Amino acid sequence: MLPRTRLALRWLAHATGHLIQALLLIWGALAIWFSPVPSMGVRLAAAIAFAALGIWAFWFTRSRRVWLGFAGLYLVLLAGWIAIQPQLHRDWRPEVAVLPRAYVSGDDVRIVGVRDFSYRSVSDFTPRYLEREVKLSSLAGVDFYISYWMPGPVGHTFLSFTFQDAEPISISIEARPESHEGFAPVGSLFKQFELIYVVGEERDVVGVRTNHRGEDVYLYRIQTTPENARQLFLIYLERINELAEKAEFYHLLSNNCTLNIVRYANAVGPAGARFDIRHYLNGLFDSYLYQRQLLDGSMPLEDLRRQGQINRAAQAAGAAEDFSERIRAQLGRRS
Repeated sequence: MLPRTRLALRWLAHATGHLIQALLLIWGALAIWFSPVPSMGVRLAAAIAFAALGIWAFWFTRSRRVWLGFAGLYLVLLAGWIAIQPQLHRDWRPEVAVLPRAYVSGDDVRIVGVRDFSYRSVSDFTPRYLEREVKLSSLAGVDFYISYWMPGPVGHTFLSFTFQDAEPISISIEARPESHEGFAPVGSLFKQFELIYVVGEERDVVGVRTNHRGEDVYLYRIQTTPENARQLFLIYLERINELAEKAEFYHLLSNNCTLNIVRYANAVGPAGARFDIRHYLNGLFDSYLYQRQLLDGSMPLEDLRRQGQINRAAQAAGAAEDFSERIRAQLGRRS
């Protein structure tokens, strides 16, 4: 092997080792910072002390005793991390306080805990939960939403199931913050939030985004059969009931809105969908669906996006009973 090649490989090995050490330190410090310890000061001091000890052990001492001590501390941290379990009962924010449940009996589906809040602003609303009864045989299709809270390649994705003789039912996979929390992407990597499937009326789940949060919302019709739509709906209902019995953590990179949509769609449709960066950059997920021929291919994607932008129609509809029909009027299809 040439000396330069050997030197380059040695440098690469050292750089990789240092990168792994740095990532271990960052993960450990963040795990302490986002731990359930109530005192912010204690968490901050512990995270700083942990990082300082790690830096000393990795890069400023050759003492085997120090290195073994830090390794033992890391094992204790991992044990504590594993011991943190998701909970069903906390002081939740009111908009995620109620877990829905579904009851399926043959063709009949009854869902309790369907959210239908009356909003005056993002933080001023009257909570209300409904009980919805629908028939699987009347399930006609699936609509897909992307909601952007800021311009860019990341947004929130969710589905609405449409029926021949009933209003759509929206199901949005979300983090479940406590009353004192707001959503934090980094925190969601460290067991900060439980998972919830919000089941709601579109004038709530869609309307709060278009009319009160100021998000840009796009609506697309999924090209699928009623039978596939029913299978997907039943998968969602099963997951809703599982979460009502046993809590799970939301995770930005493994248990989020879009990844779960992909998993459930793959369970229903043809298998073989490979990893795609748009599963994570989900603000581009409409292009992924378009490429897989799951959206209307009779027009260019940009035209489809312009047609699917529903903010103006949603703001005009307000909290009207026919909200779902009015946001679809420009799309030329019934709710």
